[in-house]
Amino acid sequence: MKTKLTDSVIKKMLLAFTDALIVIFSALITNYFLSFFNFTLSTSEMLTPIVLGSVCCILFLYICGAYSKLWRYSRKRDYLCCLPGTFLGIASMWIFHLISSGKALSPAFTIIQCGISVTGIFMLRIILHKVLSSNTQKTSSESSAPRTMIIGGGRACKMILEEIKSSHERDEKENPASIYEPVCIIDDNKTKIGTSVDGIKIVGSTDEIDKYAKEYNIDLIIVAIPSCIGDERTRILRLCHETGVKTRELPFIGNLIFNDQSSLLNQVREINFEKLLGRPPITFDHTEVQDFIRGKVCMVTGGGGSIGSELVRQIARYNPKKIIIVDIYENNAYEIQQDLKMKYNGDLDLTVLIASVRDYDRMNQIYTKHKPHVVFHAAAHKHVPLMEDSPMEAIKNNVIGTFNVATLAQFHQIEKFVMISTDKAVNPTNAMGASKRCCEMIVQYLAQQKDGPTEFVTTRFGNVLGSNGSVIPLFKKQIEKGGPVTVTHKDIIRYFMTIPEAVSLVLQAASIAEGGEVFVLDMGKPVKIVTLAENLIHLYGKEPYTDIPIIFTGLRPGEKIREELLMDEEGLKKTSNKLIFIGKQIEIDNTTFPTRLRTLRDAAAKNDEAIAIKELHNMVPTFITPNEFNNNEIRKKKIKKTKSA
Repeated sequence: MKTKLTDSVIKKMLLAFTDALIVIFSALITNYFLSFFNFTLSTSEMLTPIVLGSVCCILFLYICGAYSKLWRYSRKRDYLCCLPGTFLGIASMWIFHLISSGKALSPAFTIIQCGISVTGIFMLRIILHKVLSSNTQKTSSESSAPRTMIIGGGRACKMILEEIKSSHERDEKENPASIYEPVCIIDDNKTKIGTSVDGIKIVGSTDEIDKYAKEYNIDLIIVAIPSCIGDERTRILRLCHETGVKTRELPFIGNLIFNDQSSLLNQVREINFEKLLGRPPITFDHTEVQDFIRGKVCMVTGGGGSIGSELVRQIARYNPKKIIIVDIYENNAYEIQQDLKMKYNGDLDLTVLIASVRDYDRMNQIYTKHKPHVVFHAAAHKHVPLMEDSPMEAIKNNVIGTFNVATLAQFHQIEKFVMISTDKAVNPTNAMGASKRCCEMIVQYLAQQKDGPTEFVTTRFGNVLGSNGSVIPLFKKQIEKGGPVTVTHKDIIRYFMTIPEAVSLVLQAASIAEGGEVFVLDMGKPVKIVTLAENLIHLYGKEPYTDIPIIFTGLRPGEKIREELLMDEEGLKKTSNKLIFIGKQIEIDNTTFPTRLRTLRDAAAKNDEAIAIKELHNMVPTFITPNEFNNNEIRKKKIKKTKSA
């Protein structure tokens, strides 16, 4: 380790010394050149540009990062740091001379010396890059081969490097190994640091992953320690994740194939939580969405939440006239606002408003002032157990909030109103699910009225991977703490999709909707939550039940063993997109529905839980207790198992 540090320091000192010589020679050359024009500095005057100029330039080059890079692996942007470093050094020298002597150096002398110094320092680094890079194994260009850091300098690393080396002798298209450009290795064995594996240097330990990822301009990290499991593997993967660099890993050794016929690089896998879906990601043709969004004012309620913020990000890609984010939680709203400001640098017309959908007058004010063309209604309480303890809040926020923004959309003649629903609205067993089904009914009721040009549409999908309150963030925290991972029931299953998929459905549905539809996505087969937990533990390089225990805590209040996407009375109709279907519209009674909705609203306003829940059952006939539903599911499973036996 000491040898490695000394070697690195010596190289940087030599580079700084050479830069100083360049500055000194630039002063001498400048003075010689100006002598042809009968202008020269005296020997005493030359001390300033020679001594002070070189010292100031080295100082500012250091501050600007000219000595923190490995020029063997430099890129065009890395040379830019030399420009301000040299300019500030020469400028500082000129100012110091003016203050100390009372007279300024010739502007011509200063400008010429600065130009020659910059040119010389640039040329030195270009020469260093060309000379040093000629000794490496690089055969592909920087633009096509990701600069790769390998974690682990053992057998797996050596095999990977041998594959890459041999692939350089063949065509890139015939061997995937040729897409890698290894530039450094990380290993915690201190005796290995400073040594090389097949010409690639082991530069430091895993604690320095972030440092060397920046120093070597790393594009890709491969974790090549198949024998490393448990907390140590988790620590290394976390350090890799913190760099922001794309990371791949070899499986743990029990799943690894070491033989002459198997390519080790073919076993390198992405660390990608979307793999937990058990199906390929769903893709959409966004042409219709582009035509639909372009040039329109789009409002997103709940725009700071998981779904709402992704909606805003995707809408922003399609050149809207303006985006209005409405959210009651200021922290989330501020975060998405800052993200979009940095990304679009003022090119996106964005308004962020703190407001509650419960406040009818405030929402009316927003509609009146901003005149949206399309409203995406994502604001809602969604957490089942919490809403079981506070059902009035689910009714106020979900039902009354939806009624407010939907009826106002109709009054202000908005082009389209898109409500985001959930599979928990189907045969609900909890207040949250029943409230969302009631929201669907409000939207369908307004669609039936055909009172004005507004087209009302509902999108319904399952659980979202990685959203606030979903199981993935919880499981990740539990795994990183060493477990246990908690699952409510061994048989519980859910439909899952990623946040981008969910939002793509919303936008796709909005673009093809004609009014009154309930859009449902073909989400593939449902996933057992315990299988999801096991797969996530594997992604962390750990063994379920051995390294990380999984315990079953029992179903939570209002929780169903199995979620559904369609009610019994609903059928499916195909759309132009084979992955999107339309649920059959259920007629809403124009007489009884408004009366019951008014009763529900009044009960919620008085926090009269008994009347509100009773009315919610009246409005949503499929609303049953979780015990009824779950006991029926368990009974059906037992009958099926008996028949198969």
